[in-house]
Amino acid sequence: MFNGPTKPQCTIALAHGAGGAMESPFMTTIAIGLAKRGIRVARFEFPYMRASRIEGKRRLPNSAALLMKHWQEVIVSLKAEKKLIIGGKSLGGRIASLVADEARVAGLVCLGYPFHPPGRPDKLRTEHLKTLVTPTLILQGDRDAFGDQSEIGNYNLSNSIRVDWLTDGDHSFKPRKKSGCTESENLTRAVHLISEFVGQLG
Repeated sequence: MFNGPTKPQCTIALAHGAGGAMESPFMTTIAIGLAKRGIRVARFEFPYMRASRIEGKRRLPNSAALLMKHWQEVIVSLKAEKKLIIGGKSLGGRIASLVADEARVAGLVCLGYPFHPPGRPDKLRTEHLKTLVTPTLILQGDRDAFGDQSEIGNYNLSNSIRVDWLTDGDHSFKPRKKSGCTESENLTRAVHLISEFVGQLG
């Protein structure tokens, strides 16, 4: 599924999270927002999500190895695209981060990176992020249960990684009413930050 110009200066391939399909409101808002800024967005689904759509019942994600293989196949299929950036929501972004260096893509964008399972800060998923070479933007909600602002500052992350925060956001950037910020504002800012990041890649 594509949004945006047919002959763009760059393309961002985005994978969905563990439980939300490529057409989820979150993914659609980000894709349309970037398309309006002249960025081509390619969305796709992992095998388990495609099967879930066909069968009409929820499925667990495929193994990490299979998800990585599928990401690599998607990258190959987009090899004609100019300046390819990869990433995605939560699981989709994490798996993209595991193949980014080998694939030699122009950049990586992670929307709500799952640094650890909720309530399990000891189960970090950051080892490969210590040596990541690909220019990377991680957008994270201030109070994300998968890694909030108070935790991430203590992680040993590569200098190629930039982390920006969405005001009072949860794992999908949704803030509480008392924050004075809205979900729409956070998603709009996310689109702006991604567009800015893409522009800095040259």
